[in-house]
Amino acid sequence: MLETEKKQREAATVTAEARDASHSRTKGLVWFLVIAFGGSWAWILGGYFVLGLSMVNPLAQLPFGVMPALAAIVVRRWITREGFADAGLALRFRRAWPYYLAAWLGPLALAASSCGMAAALGLWHPDLSPLDKAAGGMPAWAYVTLLMLVVPLLTPIYAGEEIGWTGYLRQRLDPGRRPVLATVGTGLIWASWHFPLAFTDYVVFSHTPVGLVVWTAGFLLQEVLLAWLYTRSGSIWVVSLAHAGNNMILFLLTGTILGREDGATADAGGLGPTGVMLMTMAPIGVACACAMFPVLRGRWRRG
Repeated sequence: MLETEKKQREAATVTAEARDASHSRTKGLVWFLVIAFGGSWAWILGGYFVLGLSMVNPLAQLPFGVMPALAAIVVRRWITREGFADAGLALRFRRAWPYYLAAWLGPLALAASSCGMAAALGLWHPDLSPLDKAAGGMPAWAYVTLLMLVVPLLTPIYAGEEIGWTGYLRQRLDPGRRPVLATVGTGLIWASWHFPLAFTDYVVFSHTPVGLVVWTAGFLLQEVLLAWLYTRSGSIWVVSLAHAGNNMILFLLTGTILGREDGATADAGGLGPTGVMLMTMAPIGVACACAMFPVLRGRWRRG
């Protein structure tokens, strides 16, 4: 009899702890989204429409970009008081160096693949002169080399997003170890967080609804790769390096080479933002398929 009562008390304790953990997780998620979206959207809309700031300016983008990290810090420290033990803040370079290398070189390989596919489809006749022009006369190879050297230096800035999205949000969406659903949810939230930028000078779609759909699909594919890097490396800095490379290498190079929509010649691209995203989605999709195969086999776990 006493043994039965003891087991019942233990079961009740476990249930209460699970309920408290679920409540804390939900509370944290709500506050995280309120702070991340509220602060970022207020800055974009106020900065662009009220203050007249250009969202192309990196300094104008900075408050927007660091808001997810700020939201995660506020929630972890003061709202749920859960701390930072699972935030992935350790470098783990000795164990994770192959993933650092993949995060650094991967965006360049994806950019080359995207341009190669555009050339194979007859949408671009190989011409790197737009890169020379963008670099102020610097040879294209030197410009690309310089960008590759700059990417690691920008990693802490892009951690402003990844400390929030990957280090906090994705893990809170995955309490039952459902990596695919958590990745899809994070990708959709991450994409929608960017939507106000489509109504500023940051990106101009020829057809905004279609552009937003393609943009969202692109974010989802990127999130698969970022989530894979995080689960294998256990470090938010690997993900931040890849994020910096996506922006500064993959999309900057393909956008410069393929995306000159206004006044572009046949040899200089002219696909526009939507076309560029479609060209990049194919090689990213192949990389995602390679990453997702072990997920579907039930073997995707932290490295």
